[in-house]
Amino acid sequence: MAQQIPEKLKLYAQLTRLNRPIGWLLVLWPTLWGLWLASEGVPRLDLLLIYALGAIVMRSAGCVINDYADRHFDGHVKRTQDRPLATGKIHVSEAWAVFATLIFLAFILVLLTNTLTLLLSLGGLALACSYPFMKRYTHLPQVVLGAAFAWGIPMAFASVRNEVPAEAWLIYFTVLLWTVVYDTFYAMVDRDDDVRIGIKSTAVLFGDQDRVITATLQILVVFGLVMIGQRFELNSGYYLGVAVAAGLFIYQQRLIRYRQRGPCFSAFLNNNWVGVAVFAGIIVGTIQLG
Repeated sequence: MAQQIPEKLKLYAQLTRLNRPIGWLLVLWPTLWGLWLASEGVPRLDLLLIYALGAIVMRSAGCVINDYADRHFDGHVKRTQDRPLATGKIHVSEAWAVFATLIFLAFILVLLTNTLTLLLSLGGLALACSYPFMKRYTHLPQVVLGAAFAWGIPMAFASVRNEVPAEAWLIYFTVLLWTVVYDTFYAMVDRDDDVRIGIKSTAVLFGDQDRVITATLQILVVFGLVMIGQRFELNSGYYLGVAVAAGLFIYQQRLIRYRQRGPCFSAFLNNNWVGVAVFAGIIVGTIQLG
């Protein structure tokens, strides 16, 4: 029995993707953007810890509900065929217990903030739970994922200012568009399998126009980032971070030019550095405000 425990922990790590940090990092970076800008460059340490842990916990919970929704499909997709719910190594009841535990932890974290943040967290939970099922009914599940991944931004503003000003929604929709781009790259990896088994995605919807549309969305993201800098009166250091992000977008377009699985997945992973670049720019850009 004792020997089985480490193996079970490995399966839980696989279920929650704790063994693959890219997911929670892509949630964390825009949340930190919002927290830094809401705090004018000087975030409270307690909020920093709450949102860092919250990003990990909620992303993990989202992975559990995603694998539950896809448990009958994952076995037919090359990239996901070894997921523990698809293979039966983790029972559905175990997955629900893990999900409930993670949601409870997230609830404890949000209780440490304020009432407005608590109310907003209900919207975040609804988005996280609904996203996996959107793949059955719409070709735009990436939009729902973007709405979920960006939800930490209005929550961060609510925690700091006890309100969600218009500029917070500018950041929110910029991040939503960015998420649609990189999750389209992610969906391009599985596009052949998804078409075969009837899973919908923006990669399937865009078809041969995927490069043109994702490039257009990336231009809009850069435009949104510039508007954010102007709205928050950030210094020139911020725009250096935006320039690095724009360069990474160009590199990602080069990666996906032949629509091969490996390079498309690399383009998806590269977005972690976009988050880092913009975050570094915000830190430097808010020095004058701190």
